[in-house]
Parts: sequence; structure tokens; C-alpha cells
Amino acid sequence: MKFVPVLLSVCIGLGAFSFSSETKANDQLAITLCEYIAVDDKGRVRKALKSSRVKVRNIFGSIQCNGNNILRHAIASNAVETGKLIVKGLPKSALSDGADIAWAESNGHGASPLIAEIKKRAGL
Repeated sequence: MKFVPVLLSVCIGLGAFSFSSETKANDQLAITLCEYIAVDDKGRVRKALKSSRVKVRNIFGSIQCNGNNILRHAIASNAVETGKLIVKGLPKSALSDGADIAWAESNGHGASPLIAEIKKRAGL
């Protein structure tokens, strides 16, 4: 009879550890990407994405850098090369609403070269 509660406790404990390590890995990836985007290091961004086996389109909505998505972070950091990589990795539907362009213009980044890249990719 004591075997069942012990087995249940072990299963719950192992489940908690497996989720926390994945969360830590995701947090570390987000921090790494934000840092590399801020310094416009396209090669390291590409390497981090490849080593984590993720694509820009899959993480775009879930990673926030200083309260902005990664594209807005690239615009605010004037990270042109990294921003181009992000724009190319996103589906056109993610850019077609023009929300990132409106954000850039309202925050004083309307002259950023990334605005032209977004418009070109989205067909605006």
C-alpha cells in the first residue's frame, strides 16, 4: 500500500523538474536573442535559433524584449541586419496589419530602414 503514494510522489516530482528545465531554457533563449538583437549581431541570432531548433515565426509572439516584440526591439535598437532577418522569417500575414509600422512611427522610429523592409515584405 505504501508503494502507490511513493510512486505518485516520485512521478509528480519528476514532472515538475521536466517543466522547469524547459522553462529555464526558453527564458535563456529569450534573453540571448534580446541581447544579440540589441547589438545587431545577425550571425549569433541565427546561430541561437538554429541551435535551439526554432524559427522566428514560431517564437515571434512569445518573446518580449523590453516590453516589445523582437521586431520592435530591433527597430528601437536600430538593428538593421538583425531586423531584416526577423522580417524575412515572419509570414506576410504577421506584418500585413501594419501594427509594427504604426508603432515605429508613433515612437519616433519612422525613418528606420526596417520600415521599408516591412512594407516590402507585407506588400503595403
